[in-house]
Amino acid sequence: MGKPTGFMEIARRDHSYAPTEKRLHHYDEFTVPLTEPDVRQQGARCMDCGIPYCHDGCPVNNIIPEWNDMVYQGEWHTALRILQSTNNFPEFTGRICPAPCEAACTLNITDQPVTIKTIELSIIEKGWAEGWIVPRIAKHRTGKTVAVVGSGPAGMACAQQLARAGHSVVLYEKNARIGGLMRYGIPDFKLEKKFIDRRMAQMRAEGVEFRPNSNIGVTIPIEEIQEKFDAVVLTGGAEHARDMPLPVDGRDLNGVHFAMDFLTQQNRRLAGEPLFADGGNGPELLATGKHVVVIGGGDTGSDCVGTSNRQGAASITQLEIMPKPPLHEDKALTWPNWPTKLRTSSSHDEGCERDWSVLTKKIREKNGKIAALELVRVAWDQDGGAMTMNEIPGSEFELKADLVLLAMGFVHPTKDGMLEALGVELDGRGNVRADTEDYKTSIPGVFSAGDMRRGQSLVVWAIREGRQCARSVDQALMGSTVLPR
Repeated sequence: MGKPTGFMEIARRDHSYAPTEKRLHHYDEFTVPLTEPDVRQQGARCMDCGIPYCHDGCPVNNIIPEWNDMVYQGEWHTALRILQSTNNFPEFTGRICPAPCEAACTLNITDQPVTIKTIELSIIEKGWAEGWIVPRIAKHRTGKTVAVVGSGPAGMACAQQLARAGHSVVLYEKNARIGGLMRYGIPDFKLEKKFIDRRMAQMRAEGVEFRPNSNIGVTIPIEEIQEKFDAVVLTGGAEHARDMPLPVDGRDLNGVHFAMDFLTQQNRRLAGEPLFADGGNGPELLATGKHVVVIGGGDTGSDCVGTSNRQGAASITQLEIMPKPPLHEDKALTWPNWPTKLRTSSSHDEGCERDWSVLTKKIREKNGKIAALELVRVAWDQDGGAMTMNEIPGSEFELKADLVLLAMGFVHPTKDGMLEALGVELDGRGNVRADTEDYKTSIPGVFSAGDMRRGQSLVVWAIREGRQCARSVDQALMGSTVLPR
């Protein structure tokens, strides 16, 4: 490494945030990046650890020590080349990935991992600023055609790789714009949509054709797609939201909604789109002046907190049925794997009450609308390896609520429409059955990748699967492939 003793001499520094009182008045990104000299100095902290566990922690297997060293040496163009060899969209992962690579960093044994995510974002943004990122247009066309259905990160990565291999690729999306849940589910203050548009322009120049407003299996028969294309890739995501685990009295009251409906409306509002796709209608979801309760303690719930704060909620409480995680993990037991520990997001810092080991028993109404939640505290016990939940007698309490957002994750892809018409085989969890060797489904010529295949996961996993699936498609169409795995 360029600075063998850097990890001993230089303290970890990361980006900062704009003040809360300022950022709550807009939906733009509010991260304050490190200066270029500071980024180079952070790159110097990457130690010559012998076995770079960060490679294994990163789902796309980014070659992290090498581009850290290049950044330290000021060789930004080389760092960019290394970064782009494994990741199609570092500007997405550099913003919204939880950075399992940092959890796996050898320096994380002392709680001071290299700021890998920040360095990654610095490299790709410098590449865009310097004009180094240009379309990679295939030198030869294969004459083969591929339809990719679903334009999230898996679909975008798959489409870009196939276009670079010389195939004619059409990327279908049921919504009005490309990007999947990156476009409609992730708030603009975490990922401004101009970065998706910027990457789309590159992909369009590489030959990818975008067809939004195309709901395959609903407005366009899947049979028509199969007839027109040599291969079809299903990357539609896992959109079937998890509902409340127990029959809860009052679940159907006005004011109880899935988190993704709430987040999607705000993103459409900011983009100037109709609140409902395909001319639909329904209640407009706004937190303004309301007592908001978010059920679910993950990233989606955190996004609901940040959005509710910007909409001017009267109060926000986030509930989680699982126990409160420890503030710090036991590194001897968890490293280099992703640990369970308390994670506090920038949205939580903006204002939110959080509570754990809480079960919703009833949603009480007043004049046909929700008025309060009846809750009880629960205890989790280990029983032969399995965790069992028991209500704590006498722990019942109430929480005032005007808007309840269910943010408990997703269970599998929606089956109505395309999957039902296709008759593709599903696995035991309701996802499209396909392995990670060839990504082939039970239907000849049809492949699947991303959340539609693996279930709800991270953007970085979707990019990995999209890239690997593209290699499999290229292999199937051409008999060989030079696309990286």
